[in-house]
Amino acid sequence: MTREGHKLALPREQFTQGLALVVLLALAGLSLMGPDGVLAWGENARLLDQRKARIEALEERRSELQSQVAALDPDHADPDMVSELLRKNLNVVRPDEVILPITNP
Repeated sequence: MTREGHKLALPREQFTQGLALVVLLALAGLSLMGPDGVLAWGENARLLDQRKARIEALEERRSELQSQVAALDPDHADPDMVSELLRKNLNVVRPDEVILPITNP
C-alpha cells in the first residue's frame, strides 16, 4: 500500500471508531439513565412495594366478598346476612324496631 492509500484508510477508520464510540456512549447512558437503567431501580422498587401492598388489600377485600357470597347462597342463605343487606339496601325496618343513629365525635 502506498502512502496515499494509507491516508485514505485513516479517516475512514477514525470515522468508524468515532461512530462506535458514540454508540457505546449512548448505550452506557441508557443503561444508567434510561427507563430500565440503574438509576430507575429505586423508583421501580418503590412502585413494586406499593403494588404489593395494594394486592394485599385487594386480596383481603376479595376474601370478605367471598364470605358474603357464601353466606348468600340461595340454597342455604344466612338469615342474619340477608336481613342485614335488606335493611342496608332497602331501608326496611320492622314496626317493633327502634333505630338509634350513631354519630361520630
